[in-house]
Amino acid sequence: MKIFKSLYFLTLFFLFSNCGNKKSSHDSVNLIGDNHPTVQSTSSIDLEVYTFDEFSKFLNKKDDRVYVVNFWATWCAPCVKELPYFEKIKKEYEGENVEVLLVSLDFPHLYETKLKPFIVSKKLKSKVVALDDPDMNGWIPKVDSTWTGSIPATMIYKNNARKFFEQSFTYDELNTELKQFLK
Repeated sequence: MKIFKSLYFLTLFFLFSNCGNKKSSHDSVNLIGDNHPTVQSTSSIDLEVYTFDEFSKFLNKKDDRVYVVNFWATWCAPCVKELPYFEKIKKEYEGENVEVLLVSLDFPHLYETKLKPFIVSKKLKSKVVALDDPDMNGWIPKVDSTWTGSIPATMIYKNNARKFFEQSFTYDELNTELKQFLK
């Protein structure tokens, strides 16, 4: 199983590390209000990067909040497709002790050229962190023993109650699962 996971991630690395990004600028222009352009530089994004040991604190909080932790990457089409649903959850449950954390599994050499521009262009409001720990065989089962390592994957938890999903979501599916933790 460990060999399979290693081969899986090695294959993903070679497949996606060669994808070209035609966008050469690190800046993104957003139009706000009266069509006055505002330039937001990707250098203004303070991306938190963690090893798994550092990151694990996000998986074990016990403060009566509901945590929605989504593992994704910019090169993962199903991940990108479902991101607006996590953003909608963040907005709709703003005052209800719900926190959304988007955990990027993008390759470290792509943080500046792919991940940060993506965060700016998609105007992500949820907290985005990067998990940079090459020992996937070590940390994947620590997230959930059933996780094969494929993404998207999501954990929803509150204190000691938790559910893990190795799937993509529609908004309604995600909202239904979240509501079970708000009862």
